[in-house]
Amino acid sequence: MNIFLWIVIFLGTFSIMEFMAWFTHKYVMHGFLWSLHKDHHHKEHDSWFERNDAFFIFYAVVSMSLFYAGANGWWYGWALGFGILAYGIAYFLVHDIFIHQRFKVFRTVNNWYAKGVRRAHKIHHKHLGKEDGECFGMLFVPFKYFKK
Repeated sequence: MNIFLWIVIFLGTFSIMEFMAWFTHKYVMHGFLWSLHKDHHHKEHDSWFERNDAFFIFYAVVSMSLFYAGANGWWYGWALGFGILAYGIAYFLVHDIFIHQRFKVFRTVNNWYAKGVRRAHKIHHKHLGKEDGECFGMLFVPFKYFKK
């Protein structure tokens, strides 16, 4: 197996997942599966879990399926599966832990990038409905939200 090709596939998958997060958020979560995503914008329950967490489960199943394919001879499956897993971990750290504080850590992070990510996400969440919420990825936020 060519390690260079494996790394390129891994990094490419990680990068493509940022597009997939944007696409899924804009056209699926704020589209035909709004019923699963709605409680993320307007929490009407006391549970720590949200119906919105189903999207994490979907991508976890895709990643695990690719690991299975990798274990059964399709070596590209490992690079693809780890790329999706790495993006999922990064997304969880940035979105669920850093921004939404589902775990009370990273509360004092206060650099320009952190402020920009929080500002962009706050603007998105000011819309409680299905329409008019600006959608973007979580790691590559538009520069207009970054102010020094």
